[in-house]
Amino acid sequence: MKKTYITTMPNHIGAFLKASRCFAELGINITRVSYNKAIDSHTLFIDAEGTEEQLSQAELQLTEIGYLKSDKSGKSIVLVECCLKDVPGSVTDILELITEFDINISYISSQENGTDYQLFKLGLFVDDTDKISGFIESAEKICRVRIIDYNHTEKIYDNSIFYNTFVSGIARNMELTAETKDKLLINTNLAMQTLDEQGLSPYRTFDSIGRFAELLTACKGDSFLPRITEHKITENTDLILIEPPCGSNTAILRHKNEFLFIDCGYACYKNEMLDIFRKILPDFDTMEKTVLITHADLDHCGLLPLFDRIIASERSAECLKAEHEGNNGFREKNNLHKPYINICKILTDYYPPDPKKIETPWKKSPDEQNTPLVQIGFFSFGDLYFEVYEGKGGHLPGETILIDYGNNIAFTGDVYINIKGLTPEQARYNQYAPILMTSVDTDPSLCADERKAVLQRLGTGNWQIFGGHGYKKDYSVSYNA
Repeated sequence: MKKTYITTMPNHIGAFLKASRCFAELGINITRVSYNKAIDSHTLFIDAEGTEEQLSQAELQLTEIGYLKSDKSGKSIVLVECCLKDVPGSVTDILELITEFDINISYISSQENGTDYQLFKLGLFVDDTDKISGFIESAEKICRVRIIDYNHTEKIYDNSIFYNTFVSGIARNMELTAETKDKLLINTNLAMQTLDEQGLSPYRTFDSIGRFAELLTACKGDSFLPRITEHKITENTDLILIEPPCGSNTAILRHKNEFLFIDCGYACYKNEMLDIFRKILPDFDTMEKTVLITHADLDHCGLLPLFDRIIASERSAECLKAEHEGNNGFREKNNLHKPYINICKILTDYYPPDPKKIETPWKKSPDEQNTPLVQIGFFSFGDLYFEVYEGKGGHLPGETILIDYGNNIAFTGDVYINIKGLTPEQARYNQYAPILMTSVDTDPSLCADERKAVLQRLGTGNWQIFGGHGYKKDYSVSYNA
């Protein structure tokens, strides 16, 4: 059994030794340790492996010596920005007010900006919410005041309780539970440590996670404004393409009274997407709903629990079943991708579907696949007839590509997307995964080979290519004798 302990230790010689002896005496193996004084001078993350009884005893002993993190103290850092006139002595009244309320300052930053005002940032150590509320109320009588968070600052403003402050801000904005907040805290640290070991800036990690969370929140409710377009495929079949600002596209094929969904976006936009589905399909709630997934990434699979039938490759089904059983999916098996994927699952409220709904109509490609793409079968919908190919796993194992040579249409998932067809919002969203995972592809060079192979398999004529993100790609292939 494994457990992660978020410990808060005194910043003095022998502090970690004391915790280490606790684990050693109980026969517990420490499997990961993460501490970075430049980021947080007290918080140490310890992954340990032992029996349930051993780990429970360790928790008790660490609590007794005051090493386990606790939110009960109510202590935190509040970053306040005061808009002060750029004249001598303007800050004095604010500093006197801070002294009057007996508040400790942990960070100060101010610089002239060519205007008549200076934005004076103060990190205030808070152990009494009534005290800080009273201070802000009084300060507003002197100048304009606003509360800001880490994501809007140039650097970390207090490193004694940074992790807790950073994650608390995200948790508050996204209304996460206490249990979920701790999971986010652990995976935020894991992302920092993983990327730090790759020589990448840990500060950039925190900034990217914060901005990613902001994007997800900013696109909720009335601000969820996907680009929706209709495309003629055949005389009797058309396609509705829904492109949300965050997450994968959802394509809806419509042939007379038959409908097929391809991919389905993030779970956190369930209500917003349901409103759209019901406008397009008034009988959506009562009809049998079928979805085909191009691969098992969570930004393509978030709404799978809404569907009655899920069509997937055998490898994609294996991934979804593993997640349903509480085990690692394909992404989590990659140490570079695991922290980001776990953060995404937390922030988007992802739950894998019931495996009983999954159908696998094709045999998977050989484990030792020699070419970037292998044909694994066929798939029909209405008057469309697709050849189905499985990639070698460049983006993700189990990735499938569907090509209809009679109607010149292809669904390529994330193996091939129309980069130039992204909206500005989609482009902003797509920049964070490569930072936090180092690459969105499991094997970038292999995925590049797969993209080439997809285009090489298209016959002559004018093609409509629908990727997993962005607008449709119109692609022309001519024959040169």
